[in-house]
Amino acid sequence: MPEIAASNELAQKASIELPRSSVREPLRGRLARLLDETIFFSLLTLVVLIAIPSGKEVLWWDAVFECAVFALVLMWIIHCFLSGVWHVGGKSLLAPLVALIIFACVQTLPLPSANTIEGIESVAGRAVSADPYETRLFVFRLFALTLAGALLLRFTSNRSRLRALIHVVIGVGVASALFGITRQAIQNGEWKLTVYTHYRVWVDLLHFRLDEGYRQFGNRIHFAFLMEMTLGLALGLIAGGGVRRNRLPVYLVAAAMVWTALVFTTSRGAILSMLSQLIFIALVVTGAQPSQEAWWPTNRSLSWKWRISRSLITRAALVACLVVAVVLSVIWVGGDTLVTRLESVPGELSVESTPERTGARRIEIWRATWRLIRANTVAGVGFGGYRAAIPEYRDASGEWTPEQAHNDYLELLASGGLIGAAFGTWFLVALIRLARERLRTTDSYRRATCLGGLAGLFGVAVHSLFDYGLHITINAFVFTVLIAIAVVNGRVENKHLS
Repeated sequence: MPEIAASNELAQKASIELPRSSVREPLRGRLARLLDETIFFSLLTLVVLIAIPSGKEVLWWDAVFECAVFALVLMWIIHCFLSGVWHVGGKSLLAPLVALIIFACVQTLPLPSANTIEGIESVAGRAVSADPYETRLFVFRLFALTLAGALLLRFTSNRSRLRALIHVVIGVGVASALFGITRQAIQNGEWKLTVYTHYRVWVDLLHFRLDEGYRQFGNRIHFAFLMEMTLGLALGLIAGGGVRRNRLPVYLVAAAMVWTALVFTTSRGAILSMLSQLIFIALVVTGAQPSQEAWWPTNRSLSWKWRISRSLITRAALVACLVVAVVLSVIWVGGDTLVTRLESVPGELSVESTPERTGARRIEIWRATWRLIRANTVAGVGFGGYRAAIPEYRDASGEWTPEQAHNDYLELLASGGLIGAAFGTWFLVALIRLARERLRTTDSYRRATCLGGLAGLFGVAVHSLFDYGLHITINAFVFTVLIAIAVVNGRVENKHLS
């Protein structure tokens, strides 16, 4: 009898415990799924919110962005514990960024040197960085952007999420363009005084003061970078066949508004960047391999069209017509202000010195930067240390000191030396390799999104030869989003019509 009672007790315990274990696992799964959705949609929200105040006077917003990314990473860690999946996508892209972060940290460490100051011996010398504090800020910022990229690659896990991410980026660009066009119309019209008087409290709160900055940015160059990335993404989707016919007018109108806002900036680098994007898209689409089902139909009766489309003469004629049409339309929309700025290009790049000796022309800044690079070839002067180091190498009056090199490639060499340039090259090679794989897929929508992301990135790459728009958090974040859109893995591919 005691044995029977004991066995009954064990059976009762088992019957009670089994439901608990069966309930626990679904609960963990639901929590993991909830965190998965929360993290992704928080990233989408962050793209929208970070685009609001992006001027020089809102540096606190950069700290908010970094804290938000770190909080999402903590949620990701919890999600990994709940799901049991510790997966990080795009390791080949993240590795050079992590190496660059470690190198920047090393730049802030004091170098050992035997110094004697008033009889006191010291072994601590100056760090590699000319401004260790700014280099630490750079480390936090790059670390946050790297983590944001890892989150995007991990949680953009299906086609609907990829589509949502693209729509958010285009939506932010279109909203910024509409705000910019409206603001320019207000500033040029009779409503300026009324709007500035009655809505000054709201305008000051968001740092959209009508007498300062450009749109919601500190200047028109930074605004132009956002417009270039949005325009490249939209045009790439259209040219790559990633938009349904019934939705094509919506995308064309969005692209037209962004293009108009871009021309209104009268930025010479932005105009060149836009032309480069159009040429890039035309060459990629017309230069695709006909043997790939990805780009061209397999009907043999159309083979002659393939050969004509891929011929060098056809492609050159297409590019020439495209450039002429865009230049004429840009001049027509930009007006006399744009023409005047374009005419000033020779003076900006002239090697002759000016009587004022302000050193404000790009050619003078680049010369001084090159002297700085030659003096600090291996490890540079530290990321963020350019402003502190450049005065020593400038032949100017000293009334004005450049904060950046107005060329992100020269500034990378100046800040990180050959070591930093090696990490940058490593990242670029990894990006090109992954992008080529995505362009060769048989999924038409995936190819179109990759082309759009690459077009936006290419525009920034060209404009960065003359300006420094990626130093602004929203531009750097959207740049990171475009990288994710271009290289996110095959989980977003399927055979269903998008």
